[in-house]
Amino acid sequence: MRLSARPSPISPGVAFIGAEIDAAPLGLVASTLTVGVSLDPPLVSVAVQNTSTTWPALRRAPELGISLLGTDQEHLARQLAAKDRSRRFTGVSPEVTAGGALTIPGSSAFLWTRLYDEVAAGDHTVALLEILGTRNDDGPEALVFHRSEFKGLRVS
Repeated sequence: MRLSARPSPISPGVAFIGAEIDAAPLGLVASTLTVGVSLDPPLVSVAVQNTSTTWPALRRAPELGISLLGTDQEHLARQLAAKDRSRRFTGVSPEVTAGGALTIPGSSAFLWTRLYDEVAAGDHTVALLEILGTRNDDGPEALVFHRSEFKGLRVS
């Protein structure tokens, strides 16, 4: 994923935001990731429902991994978003950095971030995440959720 000289907000797709907390994987699925919020420092944003019980733990993690899920991961997106946390990672072998950022192998792109700031926004909290690193393999198209359906979007 390239950062341009001029921020251009886009919503690249269905993202999994995760970290290892107390030696256990934890994460949430979001369809509101926005790239291009700032170049200096490089920031992305995500809107999290205030009712989330996962975000309060994630926000304390020193680093967060973001996986842009691919079109072949629709079933995984549903699994990772399940209310039952005990089944979210069944059959999943996430990758974890030394800083605890958790990513999902096979995704279309990856970002490693840390919490920069939060802004109250009605029934959501907008989290600004500082980008520490990125990787964009030649993988599947990004999975997007549009008009109540999963669709594909090429990441370049």
